[in-house]
Amino acid sequence: MEIFNTYTLINEQTGNLALKVFPFEDDSQFEDVGRYNYYSLIWIKKGSGVAKVDFTEYNFTQDTMFAITPYQPFLFIEKERIEGVVLNFHPDFFCIHKHHEQVACNGVLFNNIYNPPLLCVDDNTRIHFEMLISQMKAEVQKPDLAQYELLVSYLKIFLINASRAKVEQQPEVLATVSDSKEPFKLQKLKNLIETHFKTKHSASEYAELLNISPKALAKITKSHFDKTLTNLITERIIIEAKRELYLTNKSVKEIAYMLGYDDEHYFSRFFKNKVDVSPTIFRKTIGFARATS
Repeated sequence: MEIFNTYTLINEQTGNLALKVFPFEDDSQFEDVGRYNYYSLIWIKKGSGVAKVDFTEYNFTQDTMFAITPYQPFLFIEKERIEGVVLNFHPDFFCIHKHHEQVACNGVLFNNIYNPPLLCVDDNTRIHFEMLISQMKAEVQKPDLAQYELLVSYLKIFLINASRAKVEQQPEVLATVSDSKEPFKLQKLKNLIETHFKTKHSASEYAELLNISPKALAKITKSHFDKTLTNLITERIIIEAKRELYLTNKSVKEIAYMLGYDDEHYFSRFFKNKVDVSPTIFRKTIGFARATS
């Protein structure tokens, strides 16, 4: 890949990547498991294949966009040669948690354990994305007054458009208990996980709460989410752990205890096994709090 095709902005204070836009013409950089300390929006413009994200495989065709969170494991295996563009941004550059009310992509594009981490890019959305990508590329190349502010504005608009497209395609992303079309037990399971994930970590506990056998519940979750119940619980715990490490100055011991782990070292091993880095390293490479403490 030619260097002039890559548009990168570096955070001068931390040395971290702030924002990066670049094209790709095959799956060579995605064929090994990737775990990066920034958010990635990967737009497959041409081709098809299989994406493996966390515990699940997703078939994709052209004009599919994947939303990958920091340290989320993923890889692509192409069937037809893929081409597209990647937009990376670091949490120090734009914190989706802090700006949730402005952009609302947390839980829609990112950190959603129940819906696929992808959306289809239709003709109208494509026009907006192409325009915004061009504007970001141009702005990265000219370090003028308020460059960061303008780039953050373009990124916000990009994320809002992507979130709107996903909600339109997958309205269940925003479904509430009252209007959900999902089977009652599925919606109740979501509510139970959200209520109890800090204290109940085993699939059998949720089966008991639902008054259903563990085997029957396993069948339901696999059928509807293509994940095991243990996977869902684990992902929810990890999301919360990341959020606490990301936004607060709480010690790892405090976070472990809050999430139902009395043994800090056990929690740290659990986190590293799932994220591939320790809680301490995660905080050093991701944590927003260190810039505001």
